[in-house]
Amino acid sequence: MSDTQGEGGSPPPAAASRTVKPPPDRLYGRIKSHSLRPRQRLLLDETLPRVRFLMDDAADPRAVFPCELGALWLEVGFGGGEHAHAQIETNPRVGLIACEVFELGLCSLLSKLVEEGREASGSVPGNLRLFDDDARTLIRALPDSSLHRMFLMFPDPWPKMRHAKRRFVHPALLPDIARVLVPGGEWRIASDDPTYQAWVAEVMGAQTLFDVAPPATSRPEGWPPTRYEAKALRAGRQPLYWSAVKRN
Repeated sequence: MSDTQGEGGSPPPAAASRTVKPPPDRLYGRIKSHSLRPRQRLLLDETLPRVRFLMDDAADPRAVFPCELGALWLEVGFGGGEHAHAQIETNPRVGLIACEVFELGLCSLLSKLVEEGREASGSVPGNLRLFDDDARTLIRALPDSSLHRMFLMFPDPWPKMRHAKRRFVHPALLPDIARVLVPGGEWRIASDDPTYQAWVAEVMGAQTLFDVAPPATSRPEGWPPTRYEAKALRAGRQPLYWSAVKRN
């Protein structure tokens, strides 16, 4: 990632969002690692099926959770799973659908849920379900106003302009995201990459579906840390944190 900032700590300008190509069928590359350890293979084979959110579940997403929910949240690309795990621990009445396509990321979060040796039988959180496919496909299948909050924490920046079409923050995706959020629902976005920061500022500044406050320069209360944030801070990069609230 680039570690340069504009004057005064603001992101450098981005190319016009109106020129970006439509998003491709998929935003990611290879999802499998070359070799999984035995424990990781057990987590995918034995634990993941017990917490997997299926496309068939999208029509009535609350029905898959065995507990009564006060709200339903969705995280796009949970990476190592630190943020998702902290959210379900501190918000037991919230159902979280956490999306990730990469096997190592899935294993990282699954390893936090069950003890070694109990992959097939250990109890799993009732307020967490994992979707291991493209989050955009799920979002398009969810009912209107079904989510109260959505998270996009330190996504792949795709820093070259020719790759802008692969960024999850994309003008073509905003209507889908707004549709599934309740009025007043929040979309949280965090990034440490200056190119992506400028892109978020431009795309969100050109839309009318969300009210977007200026980004915070320190992690707000209630935003759990991630390994990507820690890596950025060690490297001297300045993360920015946006809160986009769906308009009524």
